[in-house]
Amino acid sequence: MNDPQQPAVLLAATVWWPLSARMAMRMIACGCRVSALCPRGHMLRHVHGLTAIYRYRGLRSMASLEAAIRAARPDIIVPCDDRVVAQLHALHTQHPDLRPLIESSLGSPAAYSIVSQRELLLKTAQSLGIRIPETRCIRSEADIHSWFTGSASSAVIKLDGTWGGLGVEIAHSEEEAVTAFHRFSRPPGLGTAIKRLLIDRDPVAIWGWRTRTAPVITIQQFISGRPANAMLACWRGELLGLVSVEVLSSQGATGAAFIVRILDNPEMAEAARLLASRLELTGFYGLDFMLDSATGHAWLIEMNPRCTQLGHLPLPKQGDLAGLLCTRLTGRPCISGEIPVTGGIVAFFPQAISWNPRSTFIRSGYHDVPWEQPDLVRELLLDIWPRRQWLSRLYHHFRRMQAPEAADFSAQDSAAEKSPDALSASLSSKGSRGPSSSDPS
Repeated sequence: MNDPQQPAVLLAATVWWPLSARMAMRMIACGCRVSALCPRGHMLRHVHGLTAIYRYRGLRSMASLEAAIRAARPDIIVPCDDRVVAQLHALHTQHPDLRPLIESSLGSPAAYSIVSQRELLLKTAQSLGIRIPETRCIRSEADIHSWFTGSASSAVIKLDGTWGGLGVEIAHSEEEAVTAFHRFSRPPGLGTAIKRLLIDRDPVAIWGWRTRTAPVITIQQFISGRPANAMLACWRGELLGLVSVEVLSSQGATGAAFIVRILDNPEMAEAARLLASRLELTGFYGLDFMLDSATGHAWLIEMNPRCTQLGHLPLPKQGDLAGLLCTRLTGRPCISGEIPVTGGIVAFFPQAISWNPRSTFIRSGYHDVPWEQPDLVRELLLDIWPRRQWLSRLYHHFRRMQAPEAADFSAQDSAAEKSPDALSASLSSKGSRGPSSSDPS
């Protein structure tokens, strides 16, 4: 271990989400020595106070991660997206000398296979008494036909190994479900991987193509209601803290939230405690729920094995989750200097402005603008770095992106009075289109 009064943290990010920069800022403010591993042009490179910045290289992504770990010698690694987690699991298998560090960063290795598979995670949750929707693996059209033969009229089709609302589709008929199943069943080829490397500047694109496996697709019971998210800070199975929110606006019906309301939900809190204990979790994790419009019950629908965009939000009594983990690392309290979220509504910067600048919540909500880092503010107001490059501009000139419309869930405040059909209709577009690079909850 390094100096316990100034523990070393390595933040690793492959996706262009602002959450990594916000987590870095908070951990620096808590007295940690923070290093970052990220692609060229990433917003982490605009955070002042980092000890070192290592480059995630597209043709040597696994070697980049290993080299950064050995150079930074961190006390804990904080993965900021799912692909970093997948590569840490791979390093855990390949390099016995790195296993203690990876286990002290992610928790028990016995849980790795559980948190990376939706169906297995939900079965584990169900065994703990947590409310979950019916979920099955599907391998053929016959499985879908069997699902719709019963009373189900809708379902959610999901592809494992996806994030931020990608690989998820709500199907309101058997035909829609079959179409989604066939689309998800086609693994991306080498051409797609090269496009992601050169146009999207995705440092894990080639590694993901080389290590691809047969797609795992699930069909899940559709719950009418509003999405809700929770982020956990854990230490060796203990739940250090929790931030729970209900989604008011998001990037499409299944995408990342950009306006949320802080929520105190006992069911969500108990689910977090039970899973943290059962899986012996360490670090940051995200849980996604649906709040049933008819009963108000919270249904757990999946877990994200990494930090989400809730980790830096300072709550009046608890503080922020990044600070809670730093407190455990340093042994001394980490107090946020930011104004606590008191009004309940949070409009994430810059996502809320990009996706729906006309929202009434823009004027009344809490804005998490990192004013103390003006270079970062300027960077976040721009398109992400890959899209500013000439090759990407040329590509998208001929192949324009089809961004989803912003989904408004705020009309569901009187959800108990609405029918399921009316709730589904309320997911229709109400805002302007924005970029697809914002954080997931």
